[in-house]
Amino acid sequence: MIQEKPLQKKESIKEVLDSFRMASERKRLGLLTVLEERVDELLELGSSLMSGFDSESSDWPPGFVLQLIHKNDNNFIKNNLDCDDLSWFNSPSEVGFDYSPLQRHLLNESYEDADRFTSSKLRELAGEKAVKRGYVYFSEVESIPGLDLLTLNKLWLVYSRGKFGFTVQAKILESLGGRYDKLWPRIGWKQDGIWTRYPKAFNWSIEAPTGHMPLVNQLRGVRLMDSLLNHEAFMVKSDSN
Repeated sequence: MIQEKPLQKKESIKEVLDSFRMASERKRLGLLTVLEERVDELLELGSSLMSGFDSESSDWPPGFVLQLIHKNDNNFIKNNLDCDDLSWFNSPSEVGFDYSPLQRHLLNESYEDADRFTSSKLRELAGEKAVKRGYVYFSEVESIPGLDLLTLNKLWLVYSRGKFGFTVQAKILESLGGRYDKLWPRIGWKQDGIWTRYPKAFNWSIEAPTGHMPLVNQLRGVRLMDSLLNHEAFMVKSDSN
């Protein structure tokens, strides 16, 4: 007699969320479709939806959940998560800057707008001279507050499934032996020896190559990018991991 296999109990949506939060990177990516298919159940969780996640963290699962929810009900975050400005993640600034516009751009996957905001804030953080000339000198990067760079980087990470951010670019560069000539084509900033034309030729979507955003004016040479990726704030973060 053939013994029937017992039916496997379907995981509750809370169990799926816990698995998503704790899983390896590979398993997390495999759960994206499951969460998309069960988005109505996520919505039913109401104010308890994000209870297992940390708004201080740079881990990306909560960012994906927020994007998914917002896509399906653009009033949910405001009505259930006590976020009138849609800024669920903590985003501190050493100089009092408001990063809620960046959170909204990224939440809506408006990556081009997010990139423009990031460039603008980097100029402001670098000082009045950078704002006036319209770009940052490599020598000005050192004085940019580390806390603000970490906040910018964190918001890009959490709203891109960990694909975008300064630290992502730095890791790719390290894997290439510090070779910028290999980095540019890897992250889609150069193709067949020709610089990618800004803005239309860039891929402003989650499908872009890993490390594609945020942009740094590569035409200013390697020194600006190198100063940014090697800023003290990111070095301290790396050493503590």
